Amino acid sequence: MTSTDATAVNWLTQEAYDRLSKELELLIANRPAMAKEINDRREEGDLKENGGYHAAREEQGKQEGRILQLQQLLRSAKVGEAPANDGTAGPGMVVTVRFEGDDDDETFLIGSREESETTELDVYSVASPLGQALIGAKKGETVAYETPNGKTLRLTLIDAKPFGG
Repeated sequence: MTSTDATAVNWLTQEAYDRLSKELELLIANRPAMAKEINDRREEGDLKENGGYHAAREEQGKQEGRILQLQQLLRSAKVGEAPANDGTAGPGMVVTVRFEGDDDDETFLIGSREESETTELDVYSVASPLGQALIGAKKGETVAYETPNGKTLRLTLIDAKPFGG
C-alpha cells in the first residue's frame, strides 16, 4: 500500500485540535513532576523490589509515547478547513453508505480517530481499507474494498457532507 497525500493529513476540527494541544501542553508541563516522582521512588532503596519506582517509570514511558503521538498528529493536522460540500467522499466528510445486500444505510465520519471524542459517529481512518475505497467517490458511485480477512465488500455512496456542517 502506498501513502497518498490524503493519508498524510489528519483533518481535525478546531475543537479537537485545541483539546489535543492542551493535552500535549499538560503532558510536557508534567515532565518535571514525573522525573521527581521517579527520583523519589529511586531513593526508597532496592530497585528490584520497588514497585512504585517501576510503576512511575512505566507511566513516564506511556506519557512520552503519547507526547510523541500528539506532536506527530498535530504537525500533520489540517485544522478547521471543512472540505467542499460537493458530495465527494474524503477526509472530514460524514458519509452515508449502503453495503451490497444490506437494506440499511450506515453513516460515519472519514477522519482521524482523535475525532471520535467529538462525535457520536463511528470514525474510519482515511488509511483504512474502507476509507481508501471511498476517497474520491461521488454520490451514487459504487466502490469495493478488501477486508483484512480477504473478503471483498461492495458499497454505494448515498451521501457525503462536511463534518459539522
